[in-house]
Amino acid sequence: MVCGRTRQRLVDAVCSAYDRADGSYQAEYHYYPREFFEPYLGRRRKSGWGLYGLLGIQKGETERMRAQHRKNFEFFGAPVGLMFSIDRRMEQGSWLDYGMFLQNVMLAASARGLATCAQGAWIDYHRLIADLLKFGEQEQLVCGMALGYPDPEAPENTLALDRAPLSEYVVVHD
Repeated sequence: MVCGRTRQRLVDAVCSAYDRADGSYQAEYHYYPREFFEPYLGRRRKSGWGLYGLLGIQKGETERMRAQHRKNFEFFGAPVGLMFSIDRRMEQGSWLDYGMFLQNVMLAASARGLATCAQGAWIDYHRLIADLLKFGEQEQLVCGMALGYPDPEAPENTLALDRAPLSEYVVVHD
């Protein structure tokens, strides 16, 4: 958990690296597929353009898009940031378990009136974060998460996306 001065040092360092955009930081693993394909490409675009539309960002407004993406590295203004790591020697099954753990953290926060936002964007800056937070040699960043009180008036918090019908991803064996 990062808060106070440590949170600010992390935000300043990662935002500075992001602003330089010199390619000196890269993710240790691919969070997303190297090339999106359907139906995921369409869903990703719909989500992104839905968010940008609510924020008044038009297609081609690259600087405004970058400024919005940069907010990840400010924990979207939340006072607490969470950085999740895993022992890099663990296999895929452990990562699946980790996902369930993350969901439970988010549900527990929600039950206490808090809001969260899981953030894969941080992985590009794994080395910088590892140095600042003194990760052990085998520690690998999984994701970051913003934690704070929700702002229901914020336009981005009004985004409602269609959900794929169960028939698209559930097979019933009778």
